[in-house]
Amino acid sequence: MPQNDQKGQPKAPIQKQQGKRKVSLMDTTLRDGEQTQGVSFAPGEKLSLAQALLGRLNVDRIEVASAGVSQGEQEAVKKINSWAASNGHLHKVEVLGFVDVDRSVDWITGAGGKVINLLAKGSEKHCLTQLRQQPEQHIERIKQTIEYAHSQDVSVNIYLEDWSNGYVDSPDYVYNLVESLRKCRVDHFMLPDTLGVMSPSEVSTAISDMVTRFPELNFDFHPHNDYGLATANVMAAVNAGINSIHCTINCLGERAGNASLAEVSVVLRDKMGIDLNINEKHIVDISQMVESFSGKFVAGNAPILGRDVFTQTAGIHADGDKKGNLYVTKLSPERFARKRKYALGKLAGKASLENNLDELGIKLSVDDQKKVLKKVIELGDLKQIVTSEDLPFIIADVLESRDSQRVVLVDCKTSSQLNGESETRLVVSIDGKTHTETGQGNGAYDAFVDALDDILVQYSELNRPKLLDYQVHIPKGGKTNALTEASITWELGNGGRMTTRGVDSNQVVAAMYATLKAINSVAK
Repeated sequence: MPQNDQKGQPKAPIQKQQGKRKVSLMDTTLRDGEQTQGVSFAPGEKLSLAQALLGRLNVDRIEVASAGVSQGEQEAVKKINSWAASNGHLHKVEVLGFVDVDRSVDWITGAGGKVINLLAKGSEKHCLTQLRQQPEQHIERIKQTIEYAHSQDVSVNIYLEDWSNGYVDSPDYVYNLVESLRKCRVDHFMLPDTLGVMSPSEVSTAISDMVTRFPELNFDFHPHNDYGLATANVMAAVNAGINSIHCTINCLGERAGNASLAEVSVVLRDKMGIDLNINEKHIVDISQMVESFSGKFVAGNAPILGRDVFTQTAGIHADGDKKGNLYVTKLSPERFARKRKYALGKLAGKASLENNLDELGIKLSVDDQKKVLKKVIELGDLKQIVTSEDLPFIIADVLESRDSQRVVLVDCKTSSQLNGESETRLVVSIDGKTHTETGQGNGAYDAFVDALDDILVQYSELNRPKLLDYQVHIPKGGKTNALTEASITWELGNGGRMTTRGVDSNQVVAAMYATLKAINSVAK
């Protein structure tokens, strides 16, 4: 029996270690991850992910399927096992099986497998209600399945399904089940929080009890994230004596998903000083593989993996980093083959801009930086997303602008219809006087020009040069919300040429800005 602390709770066993303590990770993305609503990996995808998980990410074990699902699933597992056998990983590939004596084992061996994760009932309620068996009957059936697996040279691990509820509701059932199987050559007894109901203190109490009662057994912990506590529960489990944790890529899994491998591996290393085999450099690229294959995408602010988690938005943070890495932590993007970014928007400051210019290798004077930053903040106020790829467009736009402009765009509204003319309602200010005009044309820009020319006719000294060439560019990356640069070349009255640029997320508005620049440039 375990010793109790002053509150009557079992004490965690004292871990005798030499050097860093080692914990292994079992990834079940290819089995439990497929229980995510709408996720089904094709055989080729399963093979690619298995190769990535074992060959690049260096996880300790993978669970790849449930026995008996389909012929196609067995073919996928067969390909995984064939590759694994050729690369020394066959003992790391596991398949969920059922207490059916020979059926699951035969399915696994038919796919070239060597490990079964046997799904037994870890709560008395499940045993009596779902199986409609007495505990003694279920235990006998488990023993028969284990014996058959061993006869086929298949290693056995056992899931105690719904163990978290079973431990609370019927602890004697749990103790009796493990006691009955402790000498049956089971490699891992796997303790699942199947419905994600446990808190860290509950995990600590229950697992401390289990590892103290059965000190010679290897226990795994299999958490779910229904209360958002999966990673915290992993910490509690490891602290209580667990040396093997189950997780998935991108927190895939039924309902709220399983524990995130990215979070678990980083937390165990950074917060508990645990030694792991995981190669952090491949956490993000394999996460992106899983996103692509599953169609389930991580949130932008997801720890480690989200697109925004290494982006500093506030100008004061960028300033602190530039002066002395004041906002840099141990959780650095370089660990995961990523880079720190400094957002450009209404909260950006001088240091935010300088960091982005340095990244692009662009040098600007102090005055020009102020002009560019002013434009960046204006775009941010309009809720436009500005990226470092947009900066060259903004710089070209700002640096060719004159400080004083006679003709200023105040507002415009365009409408178009299929197989019909476009219409633009244009509002401009000329020398401080507002003019409103409506134009029609073959497209929104043509309608804008029609309205503008009707306004300019009132000013003999203001003329629109002849348009020679009109090009539209967007930054690399192909984002639909990217800033657009309209570059227009004009013919001047003396036979010369000039090119003006406008920048906006709306390409027609960008062309409007480029046009007004041309008019202001030649204004008398």
